[in-house]
Amino acid sequence: MQFTALQLAQTVKGHVEGNPETVVSGISKLDDSQPGTLSFLSNPAYTSFIYSTRASIVLVADTFKPEQALPPECTLIRVENPYLAFAQLMSMYDAMQKPAFEIHPSASIDASAECATEIYLGPFVVLGKNVKIGKGSRIYAHTVIGDHVQIGENTTIFSNVTVYHHCTIGSDCTIHANTVIGSDGFGFAPNQDAAFVKIPQLGNVQIDDGVEIGSNCSVDRATLGSTRIHRGVKLDNLVQIGHNVRVGAHTAMAGCVGVAGSAKIGKHCTLGGGAIVLGHLELVDHVHVSAATVVSRSILKPGQYTGVFPFDENAAWEKNAATLRQLHAMRDRIRSLEKDRKSTRLNSSHGYISYAVFC
Repeated sequence: MQFTALQLAQTVKGHVEGNPETVVSGISKLDDSQPGTLSFLSNPAYTSFIYSTRASIVLVADTFKPEQALPPECTLIRVENPYLAFAQLMSMYDAMQKPAFEIHPSASIDASAECATEIYLGPFVVLGKNVKIGKGSRIYAHTVIGDHVQIGENTTIFSNVTVYHHCTIGSDCTIHANTVIGSDGFGFAPNQDAAFVKIPQLGNVQIDDGVEIGSNCSVDRATLGSTRIHRGVKLDNLVQIGHNVRVGAHTAMAGCVGVAGSAKIGKHCTLGGGAIVLGHLELVDHVHVSAATVVSRSILKPGQYTGVFPFDENAAWEKNAATLRQLHAMRDRIRSLEKDRKSTRLNSSHGYISYAVFC
């Protein structure tokens, strides 16, 4: 797979500065590049690397003005947004790396399954009863798709993923290796001193279009109804989504986030790594939670929220937490007291001096 500078420029609506016939067959970083590769410059902090780069083609902004000579073998493609253009070309390159559409002979497909044309099923893929797979989707080796699962078009599911029965996955989704979709939610009824009684989890998981889920994630099925991951959501690796959770469109969660059952997360929210949202809480749209923060009450106002507090015996922790919330008011009261004390001292000093002079 080789491309000329002219072909790439036409793809990203840019224009060539240098040799339009320069050929590349790979992609590299600007500061660690090789001849025959494409790179980009968007962050001014990396500008110095372009003067020594070995990349054959570099995407730069229309406004970029070299302050010294560029390597003679380097051709520029000027675009409005180099980072976006590079992402577009990387997506194109990635698509070309994908396996051809085929069904491996070792795949196990139930007779009732409906598979569109132009799909890829890798070695030892299992499709259950009444499964539906949309055109252009790819399912990699050892993945198990349970009964009555529906998967849209152009969705990629990597190796060793398990999708339980009756779940739905939209189009243009990506689910990375070892993730589990639709396992039972954590539902058990206490029974005094006897064993817990399991509550059957009779719902499913519904994943909308354009969702990406990292590796080793778990999205639990609902007790009743659906656990819902809305359009465009992005989940990093090792994210846990509890039963009956709803995650709003275009929300992103970094690694090791945990969302407990029945929580509702709004649209365009972000949760930093290791953040926890307790069950049955609500986060409105445009809430941004910092890493390692524990959200213990609903957030009904957009904004950035942060909280790291050491653990302790629960009674002591609750008292300390209550005190911590009053620190701001306590600080103001202390400042007021200090100001009054200073004023009293000053007045007393003036009175002493006046009395001494009078005597």
